[in-house]
Amino acid sequence: MTALICGSFAYDSIMVFPDRFKNHILPDKIHMLNVSFMVPKMRREFGGCAGNIAYNLNLLGGDGLPMATVGRDFEPYANWMDQCGIKRKYIRVINEEYTAQAYITSDLDDNQITAFHPGAMMLAHENCVPADAGITLGIVSPDGREGMVEHAAQFREAGIPFIFDPGQGLPMFDGSDLRAFLDKATWLAVNDYEAQLVQERTGLSPHEMTELVDAVIITRGAKGSRIYTKGREIEIPPAQVAVAADPTGCGDAFRAGLLYGIMNGKDWETTGRIASLMGAIKIERHGTQNHGVLPEEFARRYRASFGTGF
Repeated sequence: MTALICGSFAYDSIMVFPDRFKNHILPDKIHMLNVSFMVPKMRREFGGCAGNIAYNLNLLGGDGLPMATVGRDFEPYANWMDQCGIKRKYIRVINEEYTAQAYITSDLDDNQITAFHPGAMMLAHENCVPADAGITLGIVSPDGREGMVEHAAQFREAGIPFIFDPGQGLPMFDGSDLRAFLDKATWLAVNDYEAQLVQERTGLSPHEMTELVDAVIITRGAKGSRIYTKGREIEIPPAQVAVAADPTGCGDAFRAGLLYGIMNGKDWETTGRIASLMGAIKIERHGTQNHGVLPEEFARRYRASFGTGF
C-alpha cells in the first residue's frame, strides 16, 4: 500500500524555557498578557506535519508520499529528504513564498507555545490528490485551510480511505466544518485536548463520532492512547521511554505508526502499540527528525514494552 501524506513542511526553531510557564503567567492577568521567556538555547530543525509523518513512516519501512507546497528556501530540506530516501514527487515549490516556519518554546512540564508563519503552506490547495497514481491510503494533517478541505473531498471522491488529523489546524474549523470532515474521513486522530474541542464544536462524543468514522484515536501523552470503534473502547498503554528529551513531533511519529499498522492490516490493538512505540522512540531525541530505529531494535522494544511480538 502507498500512503499520500497531505500536510505542512516547515522549518522549526525549537527553544526550551528552563522553568514552567505557569510560574510566570498570572491567572487574573491573562486578559492583558505580556510575558517574555528567556530561552538560552535554540536549534533549527526540519519539521512540519507531512515531513515528520513521512520521515517516521520511512523509518518503519512504509511507502509514504508527502504532498505539500513549500517556498524558495526549501533546498536544504529537499537535500535532507533525498538523503533519507523520501520521495519528493508531490512537493511543489512556490518561489514567491517562504517555506512555513514554526517557532516552538517548551517548558519543563512539556507545555508548548508556538508561533507559526504559514508561508507557502497557504497555497496547499494548488496540489490535488491524484486519483490514478496507486494511492491506497491517505492522511489530511494540518495544512492550509483550503487545502485541507479540498484534499479531504478529493480523497472521498477518489474512494481513498484517509485519516483526518486536524492538529494545530483545528482553530480554523467550526462545528459544521468538522462534521463535514467526519462525513468524508475514515478515521479521526487527535490528542486529548483536541478531542475535547472537537466534541464541544460538533456536539458529538467519541462514541457518537464512530457512527461517522470507523475509529477515533485519542492520544493521551504519558497515559497512552484510547481507540474508539463501533461498540468498543480500546486502551493502548504507553511504550517504555528511556528518557523524555523532547515531545515536539511525537504526535506525528504516532500517526506514522497508525498509517503503518493500517497499511499492513494490523488490528487496532497492534496498530495502537506500534504508534505508541514510535512516539516513545521520537521523544528520546531532540528535534522531529533526528531519531532512528532498525527493524530488529523496533521488534525488541515492542516486546519489552508490551510483552508480545507484532
